Amino acid sequence: MITHKKLFWNCLLLILISISELSIAQTAYQTLPDPKIKGGIIFKGMITKYLLENEASFKWYNNNKKNYQPDISILTSLESSKNKLSLIVFGGTWCEDSQSILPEFFKLQELSGFPDSSVIFFGVDRDKKSLGGIAEAFNITNVPTIIVMKNGKEKGRVVEYGTSGKWDADLNELLK
Repeated sequence: MITHKKLFWNCLLLILISISELSIAQTAYQTLPDPKIKGGIIFKGMITKYLLENEASFKWYNNNKKNYQPDISILTSLESSKNKLSLIVFGGTWCEDSQSILPEFFKLQELSGFPDSSVIFFGVDRDKKSLGGIAEAFNITNVPTIIVMKNGKEKGRVVEYGTSGKWDADLNELLK
């Protein structure tokens, strides 16, 4: 018997697969002007860390990535989870917390060998909306939000700096 919750996750998985397939044929994101920052841009939709790394106006990305040194225990936890979990990340290129945490998160991901294919990354606008209603489906209220998924089910999430004030320590607890 299929429960409503299982049906929801199955539908969401199909939506995510459809979006990723569409990205081959067309862009799965929009580039919007940021109404609050002159010359600023917002990426909305399914994006990648490479888009952030290569955007000339995002000086914050490489600077914050370079300065982050992850704790070895967190690095080890993510490394040991690489074939067991997937991560869904929501961030806003306009958001100071996202500008701080996302470069650190992606550095941790790279150093641990956690595969890009196991990370789905969505950009949201200032209203925390993404293309296709994905942010709404996941009840995203603040960014960044890192959702840990195991076997298609949410294991937990870290919202902004987490409950401890250290996003990576909270992520480490979810990975255990």
